[in-house]
Amino acid sequence: MEVIMYPKYQSICYHPSILPRHRGASSINWTLIEGDTTCGLSIFWADDGLDTGPILLQKSFPATIDDTVDTLYNKYLYPEGIKALAESVNMVANGTAPRIQQTEEGATYDPALFKPETHQIDWSKGGIALHNFIRGLDSSPGATTFIKPQTKEGIVEGSEADVEVKFFGSSLWQAEYETEGDQLVIPGLDTPAVIHEAGLLITANDGVKLNVQRLKINGKMINAQNFFKANESKVSLELTSEEKQFVEGARDIWKAILRIDIEDDTDFFASGAGSMDVVRLIEEVKDLAQIELQNEDIYMNTTFEEFCQIAVLKSRGGSDVKDIVYDGVEMEVNKMKIKFPTQLFINGEFVDSDSGKLLTIVNPSDESVICKVQSASVSDVDKAVKAAKVAFEEGEWSKISARERGQLLFKLADLMEQHKEELATIESIDSGAVYTLALKTHIGMSIETWRYFAGWCDKIQGATIPVNHARPNRNLTLTKREPIGVCALITPWNYPLMMLSWKMAACLAAGNTVVMKPAAVCPLTALKFAELCARAGIPRGVVNILPGSGALCGQALADHPLVRKLGFTGSTEIGQTIMKSCAVSNMKKVSLELGGKSPLIIFEDCDLDKAVRNGMAAVFFNKGENCIAAGRLFVEERIHDEFVRRVVAETKKMAIGDPLHRGTSHGPQNHKAHMDKLIEFCERGVKEGATLVYGGGRVDCKGFYFTPTVFTDVQDDMYIAKEESFGPIMIISKFSSKNIDDVIRRANATEYGLASGVFTRDVSRALAAAERVDAGTVFINTYNKTDVAAPFGGFKQSGFGKDLGQEALNEYLKTKCITIEY
Repeated sequence: MEVIMYPKYQSICYHPSILPRHRGASSINWTLIEGDTTCGLSIFWADDGLDTGPILLQKSFPATIDDTVDTLYNKYLYPEGIKALAESVNMVANGTAPRIQQTEEGATYDPALFKPETHQIDWSKGGIALHNFIRGLDSSPGATTFIKPQTKEGIVEGSEADVEVKFFGSSLWQAEYETEGDQLVIPGLDTPAVIHEAGLLITANDGVKLNVQRLKINGKMINAQNFFKANESKVSLELTSEEKQFVEGARDIWKAILRIDIEDDTDFFASGAGSMDVVRLIEEVKDLAQIELQNEDIYMNTTFEEFCQIAVLKSRGGSDVKDIVYDGVEMEVNKMKIKFPTQLFINGEFVDSDSGKLLTIVNPSDESVICKVQSASVSDVDKAVKAAKVAFEEGEWSKISARERGQLLFKLADLMEQHKEELATIESIDSGAVYTLALKTHIGMSIETWRYFAGWCDKIQGATIPVNHARPNRNLTLTKREPIGVCALITPWNYPLMMLSWKMAACLAAGNTVVMKPAAVCPLTALKFAELCARAGIPRGVVNILPGSGALCGQALADHPLVRKLGFTGSTEIGQTIMKSCAVSNMKKVSLELGGKSPLIIFEDCDLDKAVRNGMAAVFFNKGENCIAAGRLFVEERIHDEFVRRVVAETKKMAIGDPLHRGTSHGPQNHKAHMDKLIEFCERGVKEGATLVYGGGRVDCKGFYFTPTVFTDVQDDMYIAKEESFGPIMIISKFSSKNIDDVIRRANATEYGLASGVFTRDVSRALAAAERVDAGTVFINTYNKTDVAAPFGGFKQSGFGKDLGQEALNEYLKTKCITIEY
């Protein structure tokens, strides 16, 4: 009291209540527990009683049914309290500070909520009172109860020890529908609580429902929906060098606060930290790395390792730390250890299919079974689409900025780069891709695609448009480019990861969420990609991967009413079916990259060595499993025989064999059904009278190896001249450069229009041919030269819409026009 009374002007104190109501150390808690609709603060003159001195200044503010201790402090009690103290000091200095004696009318003295018995929940109370009690203890120490140990199947019989559970993040439940989930028995409640995707739903004995978001189980904070998963391990983030430096800086901050050496499993609160230490930690991390954390982030991630993980995720633009485990396969192959999931990826979790059906994945190089993968059902599609919708409309993805979205995609690309050898190995054993080609193209171009579109995220812009004014007023018209919503992607088996990346990178850069179905015969890199998405911090529900059959899973995506865009790469026949389904279901936007029979015209004045090399690559690249492969070569008659001789000589030199061997240039076809189809294609060509110069059959060894094949004397009306083989089969026809119009007519005499090529030294002839050939891509004196910045897509029955380049973003955006009168 000597200290308090000594200064010339005496001491003034701040108190977070409207005195005399809620005197005591836990006043703000009791404001919520009592369900007050008004909160406030008081500045009073210190005396020898607790919070009973004369009032100098008071302020009051509204308190809603959803407020917590943190929200009241953040909105009012802290910022307005600072202002009130400054105002009070000025009043004291100016001699105008009042001394209003407190009345005892309406006065309350509430007990401090420090002792464990004061935290106990009385489940006999009504739902509103329970909600108020839980939110009143929300930051610390938490409303507490004890339950019997239990699993999804029920209470563990014979167990004597009780489990301490603390409840955080309560809200009154407004939903009209019944919530489904696993039951949790809480003593004192007539109805078991329900663990569901949004938390723990409690029905009070008076029928009022409240939802709890977080639980602390025996000192460990978890999301309530993960109660039965509390012992599952979290995915660990792979850190960049800058992020590793942040971790060491954070370790120093923890050490300064706790005054102990910091290990990864050091627990912040178990080591003695209190609520003020939480504030200090948040502020010091903001100074260290400009990372904005909330109190909840600390309470939910109490060990140093968990804290660093949430901080890194925040810096990447996300904050959705998701427990993730999976059933997978570990193998030693290609002189490395590889690991990949075999389950569906829905809402950030690897899960089994509802149907229990499995896909058998075969290694095309030796016909051995690699593993079995879960096959998605119609109900799995529905779950994934709904998860994507929630992520788009309500999740973290909907809240972060375009620049933060780009940062996440860059992180994903970096992670793919770190795992490129593993991804290339998985792609090789799964699809038969030659490892060196997979490393450069299948995986390399995938990474380039993600980096390219990550850079586009914050450059998607609208425009202002001059329109006629509504005189005497004026008008401003502007456009906004907005994401479409939930998008479905269906990709083929020839470039599993690259086709995923070509479509999904543009889709996510535009701000959409995705449900993706990889080809049933080779889904493994797509599933590994899903794991990397989780490790990169992509929020749950944004990316969903569903291996499954096209007839079931693919059709369900085309039919689903919540899917607003579908992107497909595959055959023209399936594309026609998909387009019909998209129209009938909900008129969803669709882009189709379909079949091809790309013409390659080789004039007599070409660089013949280059024409041979590029002509072979145009046909045999990736075993001919290439949508833009040259389906038919038109070779000028004066160089025809020499061209064929050189091609056959070079083809005989091609090293066919194990795709993992570094010297292999030609691996197995993707699967047996496709190889059988190629054999039939060649047999039909021979029957029609074409000359089989080389190849035409299966290599005599284990695996789906097909000999690179060359046909000549192919007439325009032959089946092999008109239909796509999608394999390593070169179809050669003669033409005369005396009649260029005729060869252009023959090149265009197909319903396909995906790609084309011209080889000539005559620039005028090259450009004239390029102008007249009806194809989405024209290569001149090169072939297969695709780039992430160049738009890719076909005409006619090769489909419509573009992958890659700026134009690809248009497939996943909608334009909104806004007119303002002023």
